[in-house]
Amino acid sequence: MAGHSKWKQIKHKKAATDAKRGAKFTKLIKEITVAARSGGGDPAGNPRLRTAIETAKAANMPNENIERAIKKGTGELEGVSYEEATYEGYGPGGAAIMIEVTSDNLNRTVAEIRHIFSKHGGNLGEPNSVAWLFTKQGEIEVDATRFPEEVTMEAALEAGAEDMQSDGERHLIITAAAELHAVRDRLAAANIESLEAQVALVPQTSTRVDGKDAEQLIKVMDLLDDHDDVSRIFSNFDIDAETLSAVGG
Repeated sequence: MAGHSKWKQIKHKKAATDAKRGAKFTKLIKEITVAARSGGGDPAGNPRLRTAIETAKAANMPNENIERAIKKGTGELEGVSYEEATYEGYGPGGAAIMIEVTSDNLNRTVAEIRHIFSKHGGNLGEPNSVAWLFTKQGEIEVDATRFPEEVTMEAALEAGAEDMQSDGERHLIITAAAELHAVRDRLAAANIESLEAQVALVPQTSTRVDGKDAEQLIKVMDLLDDHDDVSRIFSNFDIDAETLSAVGG
């Protein structure tokens, strides 16, 4: 299975534990803080902040945590100064990996990411070494157990979405990158609540990974995903379902 969609399924399973939930809260707080710092603390005029808040609420983050993160971003409360960066590399088997980070110390973060790659048979690349393999698209996730597929598809297309995919648990609504926030707002107006929205990096080609390389690659993806400073990961790996199951996916 292709890495972009399959990794999302793995992440959903990982997020079920309390420990993973706490780690997700930490990353959501960083996103809210950075969004408020870059675009102001009013979600009505800051689409990135509005999306971050709605994603945090969908994850059941307490309102006081959200408000505190906003105030730290706008400077009303003292807080950590975060920087954002994107790193690129090749994992075991030659799979391309894009890593987006939010950190208070980029030198520390890149050193730790480089260590993860080198320890497990990958290597951190130079800027644009793999970025050319990916394009941007908007993605909105909706709970399929609450919103029927036909109803959601109709609302999504009326809202300006390009397509929708469903796996029975979640609907994935696809939009142009620039239309993500507008489509999400139109869906909300149609009473279709979203679980998460993002501008994703989608690979245009895939790299087949098998055997020991597949096992090591999933280990790398897990370690990166568990890193406190890593916001998002995208890859073009292609691992068949049987192999993925065998390596613990």
